[in-house]
Amino acid sequence: MNKKLLFSLLLLFAVTTVAFAQTKEELEAQKAEKQAEADKFQGEANALQAQIDALPGWRTGAFGTIGGSLSNFSNWYGQGTPDLASGSFGITLNAFANKIEDKYFWRNSLLTNLNWIKFDDKNDDDDDDSFKNGTDVFNISSLYGRNLSKTWAISGLMEYRTTLLDNFNDPGYLDVGVGATWTPIENLIVVIHPLNYNFVFAKNDAVFESSMGAKIVADYTRQIGAINFKTNFSTFQSYKSSELSNWTWTNSFSYTLWKMIGVGFDFGLRSNQQEALNYAFNQWDPAGTDAEPTFDNLDNKLQSYYTFGLSYKF
Repeated sequence: MNKKLLFSLLLLFAVTTVAFAQTKEELEAQKAEKQAEADKFQGEANALQAQIDALPGWRTGAFGTIGGSLSNFSNWYGQGTPDLASGSFGITLNAFANKIEDKYFWRNSLLTNLNWIKFDDKNDDDDDDSFKNGTDVFNISSLYGRNLSKTWAISGLMEYRTTLLDNFNDPGYLDVGVGATWTPIENLIVVIHPLNYNFVFAKNDAVFESSMGAKIVADYTRQIGAINFKTNFSTFQSYKSSELSNWTWTNSFSYTLWKMIGVGFDFGLRSNQQEALNYAFNQWDPAGTDAEPTFDNLDNKLQSYYTFGLSYKF
């Protein structure tokens, strides 16, 4: 009796296993067929979207990064400040509005990166426990061009950059110039303007000075599925003096994880001798032993910032 029962159980197990294997293989085959159909329809949808994007008219978009953190320590004696409250919050926004026509184009872009930081020593009554301004970047540009061919155009550019949270328009830079724009591939814009005037707005006239020069801008903006990417390099080369030249390189990257929310990373580099000299002059003590800061003895360090956090695609 026991042998018959054991044999029956083994037979039932074998039959169930075979049936399960067949069902799994059938389901995997059905899934493969559906996936092939989905890939086909997605390819057709992408092709239609490419045709839509190529049509004349307005193209707008925006994406940004939000990053923040808060921390609180009480009697944490392993660090130099055992009772501490700290935090940071930052936001980056990239937006564009481009009108693309057969004979001309008008490209407008906005970049802003704002950051606030807090460091509160609870044991220091004189400590400032408020959020202070950190990263402060504001850049807006407008480029208009008349097409000469598929890749070249005569163009005019206006670009303004300053800070918003602190020292607004001190300094502020306004570039106005004319020249040519080259678009060798889709999404890449190269501006070459040999006739450009760099207006500098600042209270310290002894350091900041406007001048004539050449303006070069390279911008690459791309969206690939869930990835948004933008890199922008802008430089002004003064004809009067290299001390009045400057360059800025900004980069923004975001990856959508769920619906419109994802992760983002932004970083930027800048070199500007006028800003470096103005900062050194404000830190200089005339009663001290250090020499007065000048362009000749200036240590022009590379400026940089970065922000990492959650991103939101508008």
